[in-house]
Parts: sequence; C-alpha cells; structure tokens
Amino acid sequence: MSTLGVILLMILALLVGLVIGFFGARKYMENYLRNNPPISEDMMRTMMLQMGQKPSDRKLHMMMQTMKNQAKKANRK
Repeated sequence: MSTLGVILLMILALLVGLVIGFFGARKYMENYLRNNPPISEDMMRTMMLQMGQKPSDRKLHMMMQTMKNQAKKANRK
C-alpha cells in the first residue's frame, strides 16, 4: 500500500470511530436518564413545600408517573 492509501485508511477509521462513539454515547445517556430521572420525589416534595403546597404521597406519585409517561412519549417520536 502506498502512503496515501494508509493515510486515507486512517482517516476513514477515525471517522467511523467518531460516528460509532457518538451514537454509543447518545444511547448510553438516553438509557441513563430514563433509569435515573434528573428530578426525584424528594426534589419534587421540596419544590412543592417552597411553593406553599402540602404534598401528599399520592400527588407526588401521580406527578412522577406523569413525568415518566411524557418522557416515554417523547422517546417514541
């Protein structure tokens, strides 16, 4: 192989690696955020108390389910 062929092969390998790395990292972050939402029930409870509302466990659970359902709908699109 000539020097030009080796250089082109290295550039091609770099581009393929970048594309695979990007999509792999994207898939990993989507799964991570789906399994570990950025807002927990404790955070939601604190926010509601700061807004002057008395959060019940039922209301917190309903809000968390709503957020999870909206995230699932967004992932389907």
